[in-house]
Amino acid sequence: MKLICIGRNYTEHIKELENERPTDPVVFLKPDTSILLKKQPFFIPDFSEDVHHEVEILVKINKVGKHIAKKFAHKYYDEIGLGIDFTARDLQSKLKAKGLPWEKAKAFDGAAVIGDWLPKSDIEDVNAINFSLRKNDEIVQKGNTSLMLWKIDEIIEYVSKYFTLKIGDIIFTGTPSGVGKVIANDKLKGYIEDKQLFSITIK
Repeated sequence: MKLICIGRNYTEHIKELENERPTDPVVFLKPDTSILLKKQPFFIPDFSEDVHHEVEILVKINKVGKHIAKKFAHKYYDEIGLGIDFTARDLQSKLKAKGLPWEKAKAFDGAAVIGDWLPKSDIEDVNAINFSLRKNDEIVQKGNTSLMLWKIDEIIEYVSKYFTLKIGDIIFTGTPSGVGKVIANDKLKGYIEDKQLFSITIK
């Protein structure tokens, strides 16, 4: 089981980090060891002083596929979720400046929060999902999948050119603007529409 993550998929997030708008999806992976265990707090790692939250819509793959055409992509998932891609921003900046891979800043233990799952059949339109992140009961990120540069089915088509998708693989589809630093005792809660899908404490 692998976590496939899409970076720079919302225009406003690209602007806030002063990144270049990509011509193709930016793809990176997280190992299964990066998944934060259920009901566990997130511990800020000792190698970073600037860990950021990035809330994202998740898609769980339900069958094996390779070179999946966009028109068939909807058949490869039947659950939608919400999670966080924690990022050690200070470490990422150093790695990017040297042209090195990001994995140490993105794929460390506990860096992937995976909340509860919703049946896709409960969602009217996967390309118009409202989602948000509250930090200490204040909304800090909110987005809608209509604002993605690459929609879910386009992501599946693109990613499956390079990686065989397997049952249980999870795609992190990108984060909207509003990313920010977490500190000890912060409480993060994630929502699709008005339904809470995760709640975690920062330590």
